Amino acid sequence: MTLQGFVTFLVIGGLAGWITGLISKGRGFGLAGNLVVGIIGAFLGRFVFGLLGITANAFIGQLIFAVLGALLFCWLLRFIKR
Repeated sequence: MTLQGFVTFLVIGGLAGWITGLISKGRGFGLAGNLVVGIIGAFLGRFVFGLLGITANAFIGQLIFAVLGALLFCWLLRFIKR
């Protein structure tokens, strides 16, 4: 992965965390927490959709995968906290 690809991945993860915080309707983890959740969600989304054989090369597709991964990660965190 190039430096530009890595920075793009971090930006997508940050946006995904912010969008996930909006979707969670006040149940987010704060600014820094949402960014971390988004970045981890981007990794998780890429992994899960890769297992399913689905890839996205466009920015919007990668953002959708990252948001879905972040939502899955938030759900897992809340499931573990209980």
